[in-house]
Amino acid sequence: MGKKQVMVPVNEVDLTEVKYVPEKFETPHLTGFWFKLFVKVMEAPLIGSLITSHLKQKNGMTEILKNTVIPEVPMFIPQFPLQDPEPGVVCLEEDGKPEERVDLALKCLPHYDPSSSWNSGSGEPFRFRYWKIRDYGYAYRSKFTTPSMFISAIEVLNDKQPSAPLLISFDPKEVRRQAAASTQRFEEGIPLSILDGILIAVKDDIDCFPHPSKGGSTWFHEVRQVNIDAVSVSRLRSSGAILVGKTNMHEFGMGTTGNNPNYGTPGNPHNPKRYTGGSSSGSAAIVASGLCSAALGTDGGGSIRIPASLCGVVGLKTTFGRTDLTGSLWEAGTVTIAGPITATVEDAILVYAAILGSSPADRIPLNPSLPCLPDLSSNESSNILGSLTLGKYTKWFNDISSTDITDKCEDVLNQLFHLHGCKTTEIVIPELRELRTAHTVTFGSESLCLLNPDCEDGKGVRLTNDTRTNLALFRSFAASDYVSVQRLRRRIMYYHMEIFKKVDVIVTPTTGMTAPEIPESALEVGETNLQVVASLMQFAITANILGLPAISVPIGYDKQGLPIGLQLIGRPWCEATILRLASVIEEFSAEYRKKPMEFYDILKVK
Repeated sequence: MGKKQVMVPVNEVDLTEVKYVPEKFETPHLTGFWFKLFVKVMEAPLIGSLITSHLKQKNGMTEILKNTVIPEVPMFIPQFPLQDPEPGVVCLEEDGKPEERVDLALKCLPHYDPSSSWNSGSGEPFRFRYWKIRDYGYAYRSKFTTPSMFISAIEVLNDKQPSAPLLISFDPKEVRRQAAASTQRFEEGIPLSILDGILIAVKDDIDCFPHPSKGGSTWFHEVRQVNIDAVSVSRLRSSGAILVGKTNMHEFGMGTTGNNPNYGTPGNPHNPKRYTGGSSSGSAAIVASGLCSAALGTDGGGSIRIPASLCGVVGLKTTFGRTDLTGSLWEAGTVTIAGPITATVEDAILVYAAILGSSPADRIPLNPSLPCLPDLSSNESSNILGSLTLGKYTKWFNDISSTDITDKCEDVLNQLFHLHGCKTTEIVIPELRELRTAHTVTFGSESLCLLNPDCEDGKGVRLTNDTRTNLALFRSFAASDYVSVQRLRRRIMYYHMEIFKKVDVIVTPTTGMTAPEIPESALEVGETNLQVVASLMQFAITANILGLPAISVPIGYDKQGLPIGLQLIGRPWCEATILRLASVIEEFSAEYRKKPMEFYDILKVK
């Protein structure tokens, strides 16, 4: 008796009474034999349900899902109010040809000066930088090299690291065919776009014909055939990109470290004994290592931004509905979206321009505006930056494991103010614990819907221990739990839309920690460590449950030399604003960028 609680209607919540409560998770960290035993116990009919019930109660989920009356109407898919137009932008036609959108995006970028990239003999001190897509285009047009010359580098890497491949599906003959066609187009002077000849990898939960889509598993290709490209992949192919293969990932996206005993766990290019982050682990690592200019990922809980941050590259999650998920494992989901991981912000702009285009109309919220890009070639950009107000929830912002992260993020905010006049104001975000529960139940239910038929058909025993542990938890959620968290989704959306009446962008660290160590015992059987998962996802899941655009941009390193990312969360449909802001952050953070321990410079000019 006395457990029932009634939430105040969201529009009556007194924000001055909101108190930030740091989350502490009471869960075991297990690897090796004890983890395998734990999975068996979790899947046992009686004791397993008792354990999941205990874990949910200890971590506050039972109180939210079973004992709380939530007065709001459920929101089963992100729904947004109308937004004011962004200033200083160039709008793109969603129904136009991808290569035409890419060409328009190219005109939005600052002037390209080849001497700034090809200055090895200039006498200037060396400063590491990634080759940009425009550098490759210049090299092709100037006949310094051809797309066909790069394929051997990918082959060498796959042969060199068979225990932890970045690519888990790679067909050298198919890649050579694409490279030869691109080389011929350059010889004839008719490249399709600036993306022609650019090496781009695709996460293993997005269809890229003729490769199978396994979702990082050993069997999913047996029950789901791939006959055509996913929509986003076909748009890249139309722009001339060379699709090198399918990247490694945390099995079915059910983890944030990138651990995968099926194919080997990729090491972080900055320290191979550290995780890359996940679930788009191979996508981030292959870009950070210099082998590809870009990779496609999917983001259901920070799965693009987390590995991008841990690997020191750029990860863009678009507004829900901005890109079409048809042809991915998550095309029926409401928290997952496809997006680019790239070495630089301008490369993210070019790839985003190629892949954007609404999902089927019956699945997306009202999108009243055309997609836009920031016009970075305009002199107005500086004035626009000076008009931006950034929102920061200080207690949440500082609730992380390392002061290195907060110090770097604070330094960026100070530079934004002093160099560009961007003001930072304090905000309050209520019900963060409820937000985490809403994401867990929503993503978990959608994942279970994807996998349950095949698990019931006997495939469940072939899943990794990590995935089986997650599914055991997800199976404990009731239909009423799902409805309750959709009521929470509406409340959380309201809070954020009220915040966006006062600020243009919400700023946070991308992750609550830098790249965690890979336990030796986790390589063979995986691991469960919800403390690490929670720390990595701490700031990321807001954009997923609400469908907001967000980007992670690298800003420096901790004392161990591990990358740190800053996250920018924008208003619905306002990708241009966060891209503009990310571009200037990247510019003044560039001097701190370090070459990863494992880096392949495939654009060396002899």
